[in-house]
Amino acid sequence: MNESEPLITTIPADLTAPDKIVYGLSFRQILIVALTGGIAAAIYYLFHQLLPIVILAAIVLPLVALGLSIALGRRDGLSLDRFALAALLHTRARKKFVSAPEGVAEPPRWCRLRGTLPAPLRLPVRAIRTDGALELTDGGVAVLVEAGTLSFHLRTTSEQAALVGAFGRWLNSLEAPVQILARARQADLSDLIETVEHQAEVLPHAALAAAAREHADYLAELNSSRELLMRQVLIVLRDHPATHRGRRSVRRNACAAVVLRRAAEAERSLAALGVATRVLDADTASQALAECLDPGGRHPLGQALPDELITSTTGSTP
Repeated sequence: MNESEPLITTIPADLTAPDKIVYGLSFRQILIVALTGGIAAAIYYLFHQLLPIVILAAIVLPLVALGLSIALGRRDGLSLDRFALAALLHTRARKKFVSAPEGVAEPPRWCRLRGTLPAPLRLPVRAIRTDGALELTDGGVAVLVEAGTLSFHLRTTSEQAALVGAFGRWLNSLEAPVQILARARQADLSDLIETVEHQAEVLPHAALAAAAREHADYLAELNSSRELLMRQVLIVLRDHPATHRGRRSVRRNACAAVVLRRAAEAERSLAALGVATRVLDADTASQALAECLDPGGRHPLGQALPDELITSTTGSTP
């Protein structure tokens, strides 16, 4: 084989797929089929002398069909047993959540309650540090790194192999689990339009100013008539204080230092691929979380925190 020829291997799309034990079935599927077959065999053994074969078939065959459907069927990417369990938990769970860290108080005895009380809304992020690290409710610390994208299919075969190799080296260098989130967010060109219009006023030539204003008008028409989307890629790195010793605050600070160091290493590694990255600070991390919790809503940068004092200053005009 030619040494310059890149090595190509097939990676399954579902990396979390369970191992196949026999006949393309996983251990869970074999267990469900065996349990269903055992119940059907037990029913036949106990009642084959008491009931006609037609009645036994009417009892056993639907049971076997149900077991095979649960073992082999899938819905929305989940196996039917996990889907049914998730549906059962969803129907039993409370649907209304309120911001109550101390818990929802029970109504007085004289109050006749109709329905169920709301459940407290427990977000996974407890606080956002000034350095951008997220303190999680389970005691861990996470950092968000925003990464850009690059064109892969327009590269040559050797360039693609180099990119894959460099990305693989970064993945192999990871010391802890990393989550890569790719999502589509709504794009707003208002700031760009305002910048172009402002720069058009200071251009040295009238033709350039006219072209800039026409471009601003085009962007304004595009912003109002189309639903513009942009792709955002977030890399989530986290660490847990169980790996550190000391007081709780010391452990959290140590976790934050470790995760920020890993974020800086990720920046350097992805920069070799030509991918622009930046570690989100407190303001941008808060905005990213707000956009994830409320997709499509307007979340201006620089909004006040819940316990932050809001002040305003007004200047007098001469």
